[in-house]
Amino acid sequence: MMNWEQLLSLRRAGDTNKRLRKEQNETRLGFEVDYDRIIFSSAFRSLQDKTQVIPLSKTDFVHTRLTHSLEVSVVGRSLGRLAGQRIIEKHPHLKTIHGYQMNDFGAIVAAAALAHDIGNPPFGHSGEKAIGEYFSIGNGKRFKNELTPEEYQDLVKFEGNANGFKILTEDRPGIPGGIRLSYATLGAFMKYPKESLPHKPTNHIADKKFGIFQSEKAFFEEVANELGLLPTGNTKNKSFARHPLAFLVEAADDICYTIIDFEDGINLGLIEEEYALEYLIKLVKDSINTAKYHSLQTRADRLSYLRALAINTLITEAVEIFLNNEEAILAGEFHQSLFDKSRYEAQITDIIKISIENIYQSEEVISKEIAGYQMLSHLLDTYTNALLPEKGEPESNFNKLVLKLVPNVIEYENLDLYGNLIKICSYISSLTDSNIVNSFKKFKGLRI
Repeated sequence: MMNWEQLLSLRRAGDTNKRLRKEQNETRLGFEVDYDRIIFSSAFRSLQDKTQVIPLSKTDFVHTRLTHSLEVSVVGRSLGRLAGQRIIEKHPHLKTIHGYQMNDFGAIVAAAALAHDIGNPPFGHSGEKAIGEYFSIGNGKRFKNELTPEEYQDLVKFEGNANGFKILTEDRPGIPGGIRLSYATLGAFMKYPKESLPHKPTNHIADKKFGIFQSEKAFFEEVANELGLLPTGNTKNKSFARHPLAFLVEAADDICYTIIDFEDGINLGLIEEEYALEYLIKLVKDSINTAKYHSLQTRADRLSYLRALAINTLITEAVEIFLNNEEAILAGEFHQSLFDKSRYEAQITDIIKISIENIYQSEEVISKEIAGYQMLSHLLDTYTNALLPEKGEPESNFNKLVLKLVPNVIEYENLDLYGNLIKICSYISSLTDSNIVNSFKKFKGLRI
């Protein structure tokens, strides 16, 4: 059984002394520092030019990864505070002995939620697939026999969640431990606290994907052990039960992409307004003020009203499910997302189905994902050919020129093959949608 005292650890990478909550400066709490460090990081700022739904959209009201992440963090803060208030009431020693407050839970979930997309490649999930297929069926397949099965799996199933953990924790020259977040926030960030193999060993929600590359495995174990996460793997392949607050981070993301992506689709004209509003009304029928709703004159106002009600409805629902299943979650025996047990599951499913059909599979999205797929594959080929040429092949002048442009973040001379490959993938993932377009044009000779 996991316990909240360990799960709320304020420890950071490199600490030699234990950080106690009751000794924290109330004007600048450790968990709030996590939020500040994330929001001022360059990796977070790059999300302003990364796809949420519509790649390279020039429409002001369509969400980017940055606006989506900010909204998820706001929802996460509410979820954490509401849950934290009830948890402290149930376990009063957390406050009386250790000094924890309900806002600590909100700060942890808000910070983890803020960072939840920080490792995602450009062009959405098609970016992950482009990187993975480069190594599984593309030119990167040539490296397979030189890698361990786990290292190769990291590449062919390249995962934004694992890359996010890498970004948050990776040593950089003069900056050991990355941006040094508290272990509690890192635990809440890890929706999939396992390495890439075995692939989907169970139907448990935490086994759906993976959250750790081989390059961060040792530090991942340190964080998991400090937090008291329950081991679920074997001595070779490490996996753990989720940090309980990771369920709230996931719920915050689910709420935002379900409701706000749907709203984007309506605003873009991809989903018919009257048809769409019916689905939102079904979700909020118990709380809607019909007189107020009918008094609203514009589509934007009607959407805003229903969105606020829907988000509030789902926040309340998620917290109740979380608290009702607290013991199972602490025991590592809760195997679903919170909304899999929601009374609104049918309404949520209907909304997501419409979004898939009308937004995610729209011609605009698919055509731009195809272009992004090609550009990412070309950049991977360009960098791997320059940094890691095939043995026996003469070095081309083009590759020599590319090496002169290799960014400092890829310290290829000091790394093994796997380290080089994962660095290249992580670097390309850090680029924005526009960066990818510009780099592609440069390497193709279309821009000087």
